[in-house]
Amino acid sequence: MTSTATADRTTVGILFGGRSPEHSISLITAHGVLGVLDRTRYEPVLIGITEDGSWHLSSLEELEGLISTEALAHFPGEGPRVTLPMGAGRGIILQDPRAGLREGPALDVVLPLLHGSFGEDGTVQGLLEMADLPYVGAGVAASAIGMDKHFMKMAFESAGLAVGPYRVITARDWDREREESIARVRELELPVFVKPARAGSSQGITRIDDWSELDAAIAVAQACDPKVVVEAGISGREIECAVLDGRSHARPRASLPGEIEVLGRDHAFYDFEAKYVETESSRLRCPADLSEEVTEEIRREAVRAFLAIGGEGLARADFFYTDDGRVLINEINTLPGFTPSSMYRVMWGASGLEYGELVDELLELALERPIGLR
Repeated sequence: MTSTATADRTTVGILFGGRSPEHSISLITAHGVLGVLDRTRYEPVLIGITEDGSWHLSSLEELEGLISTEALAHFPGEGPRVTLPMGAGRGIILQDPRAGLREGPALDVVLPLLHGSFGEDGTVQGLLEMADLPYVGAGVAASAIGMDKHFMKMAFESAGLAVGPYRVITARDWDREREESIARVRELELPVFVKPARAGSSQGITRIDDWSELDAAIAVAQACDPKVVVEAGISGREIECAVLDGRSHARPRASLPGEIEVLGRDHAFYDFEAKYVETESSRLRCPADLSEEVTEEIRREAVRAFLAIGGEGLARADFFYTDDGRVLINEINTLPGFTPSSMYRVMWGASGLEYGELVDELLELALERPIGLR
């Protein structure tokens, strides 16, 4: 593949922004990664995606300006528009109202720092596959499965992992079989959590403690996704574990587990505000205070969950460690939060792999992997 980078540097396309509700978090992630990217080895090309889906060339200076305020930022897309060429070895196509069309740098690898829909759900991954561009993270199928809490749980169950009780309500179910759907959900024990099947960062999630709240909670979830997953509340601790793929088909690696503790009474669970806005309302502990036996079980189960969906590159597996001593897999995230303070980075830091080393390893894994079926 031809590149405009110097002979000893690899050109990395940094994708950020996007069309999901997690747009602003993606900007923070991109800024954090750029802060630790080894410029002696990599030449970054910043490509921002607006909230309406248009791709534009950006710069570190623009990104720094966007996140310098306390408010969550939005990428305006004021630079030249970007189109990916179909086929290896060609530069990205830039369209400028004044200069017209021109060829930009050829990318050696893409680092998609996108969260949520149109980012980690297989859509961007499919586009990169068609463009013959190596990229960091899971492939098309694994990304789609990892984004959908319904199919994700089915993959876990098929692999023999223990999951908590849940029910699924599709748009068709809710439109045509509403009473039957409610009856199936009410087989679960309260409290329950009503979630969009394909959304991240705890968007659209409601905890309900009375069945009279169910219709309203489903409406909130359906505002993000017409398919809804209802999960029984689990009494226990929330434990997370970071997974990093192995080189040359070696077994994936698991970090030391970390624990999320929600402080105070303002948040019934680890919601969007606790994660990104009112960060003082939660505490991340790594390593989690667990016995050696439970720690190793969670690390093993994290790798099993990663393999169950066909994961590649990286993932964060989220568990419940129940009051009666069981380890239940809750979900897996194939493009987890990757800001300097995100749990994925913190867990690997506590496991001996620093932020910059982690970014480098992910890029090396992507460059090693072929495009297409594998």
